[in-house]
Parts: sequence; C-alpha cells; structure tokens
Amino acid sequence: MSVTERDPELVDAAASDPAPPELLLPREVPLGGPRAMRVQRTLPQRQRSLIGAWCFVDHYGPDDLSERGGMRVPGHPHTGLATVTWLFEGEVEHRDTTGATALVRPGEVNLMTAGNGVAHSEYSTPATTVVHGAQLWFALPAALAGEPRRFEHAVPAVRRVAGAEVRVFVGEWLGSEGAPQAPTPLIGAEVRLPAGLRWEAEVDPGHEVGVLVDLGEVRVEGLAATRSQLVALSPGRRTLAVEAGEHGARVLVLAGEPFPDPVTMWWNFVGRDHEDIVAARAAWQAQVEQQRATGGADGRFGPHPEAWDDVLPAPEMPTVRLKPRLRRALRVPLEPPR
Repeated sequence: MSVTERDPELVDAAASDPAPPELLLPREVPLGGPRAMRVQRTLPQRQRSLIGAWCFVDHYGPDDLSERGGMRVPGHPHTGLATVTWLFEGEVEHRDTTGATALVRPGEVNLMTAGNGVAHSEYSTPATTVVHGAQLWFALPAALAGEPRRFEHAVPAVRRVAGAEVRVFVGEWLGSEGAPQAPTPLIGAEVRLPAGLRWEAEVDPGHEVGVLVDLGEVRVEGLAATRSQLVALSPGRRTLAVEAGEHGARVLVLAGEPFPDPVTMWWNFVGRDHEDIVAARAAWQAQVEQQRATGGADGRFGPHPEAWDDVLPAPEMPTVRLKPRLRRALRVPLEPPR
C-alpha cells in the first residue's frame, strides 16, 4: 500500500474528542475465473487501511453454488499477518503448510498465523450448496512478524448480552470464552440483534471499532448502514451503540488499538517496507516453480500438502516503490493493494 502525496497532512489518531462515524462502502472483487464467487471488500480502501490491526475485510454470500463455483482458492502465501475465517452458512476445507487440515463451519473459527511465511488453500466442500461468511486479516506487530507459522481451530461460546446473541471469535470481550487470542489487543465478534433493539456494549476507549453489516440494517451513532457496509469509529468511545432495523440484524464487530508499526501491504503479504515484499514474492515464486516442476515444494512458506495439484503464482511487482502506511491517520487517499 502506498501514499503518493509528497507532503500528506497528518492527524493524531488518538484525538481526545472522537470523530464522527465513517461509512465505508464495499467494492466487488472476483475470486477466480468467470464462475468465481464474488466478495465485497471494505478494507483496505483509499480513505482507511486499518481498524486496529484489522487490515483486510471480505464479506461474501449467500452465494448459491449452483450458479457459481463457490470458494475455490488454490494454495497461496501470506506473511506478517493472521487470517480469520468465519462462516454464517456452508462448509470450507482448509489445508496449510503447518500440516493442518480442517473444516470450518458456522459458529467455528479458523485462525492461521503466518509469521515469516505460510501458505494455505480454501475450498467449499462438495456437500455445500450455499457459502456465506467473512474472510478477515490482521497485521502482526513487527516483533512477531518473523515468528513460526501456526494454526488454531476453536468453537467460541455463545453469550446473551443485553438482549443480543454474541459470539466472540478473536480476543476477549463481554465475558467471552473459547475464542483464540491475538498477539495484539484485538476483538472480533458476531452480534445478532432482534428487530428494533438498541444495543449498547462497553468498548475500550483506546480502540478503533468497526461494525460490518451482514444482514439487515443498523444505525451506529445515527449513521445508517446496510449489507456489506462497514461503519468505522475512532478511539475515544467507551460505549458502542447499535440499533437494529425492523427485521433485526447480524453484524461483525472488529476492534483494536491503533496499529503502532509501519505496514506495507501488497497482494497477500504484509511487511514493513518494499524490500520485505520483494523478498517474500521471490521466495514464493521459487516454491511455485518447484511445485510445477516436481509436484511438491518446500521453503520459506513450508512444505506443500500432497493434495495440492497447483498453486497461485504471485503477480508482477508494481513499477513504483511500495511505501508503508504511516502510524497516524492520513488525510490523503491510499492506493488499494494490487
């Protein structure tokens, strides 16, 4: 991700008076070929690249697999981030270079931490007729970006909180139990709201907060949002208030401390600078070539599962040098990842 303004205006992300809520509209992105599943992407985008450490938010479905090919994502790499897979409908098979093979189902969470490098594949299962969920990434602090890869699967507990049904799938919030912990202060939760409920919950005033709408319509501090739209809130709030529309709503709440480290994002990699991304791409391309020559590969991203017939090659690097996102918020557009 790069900033092209020569002298961008910087603003303090920890201002004492919280800014008004911001509505982030999604853009549609295909995953694969002509019958590919299409996703609605709200992070990153030009006016905002992160909410806390959350750096990537894709929302998809309900997608009828009789009309499209479903989720078919061959082996591909990641660095410097963790992936979170959360489903509302369907079933997805996950394989990765930690050696893990797992099915993710509604109400269950897959958390894969890339560290210095991991690769994984995701396919909707043959029994799945509808796929519907969210794919999320959060950036790893610089001190942990070189850690070993790992994979966790968990079934978070369901809690009733002030009339809503809450499943916290990352971190700790509202007395949650069973969710995997992130290496940086972070929250990810599904909240189901009955029709007309005005729901309030305490949040850390040092956190940025995002509310992604899956179903229905909501109002957050008077700002209306509907399907696949994301309401972003700056730090300084002690209470999150979400009002459901006449048909109820289901939302994801994503929150965390403003991310302290420089972040350079390109394709599936998160690094600190341009050189990090170049090195990651070169290492992955070496494994792509080995896979295609021998039917298997190993290297920085770990040993490829035997079930993989092919893997995704990296695109060509951009012709300009990638620059990191600055720690403080920018009042200039940010280029989307290529």
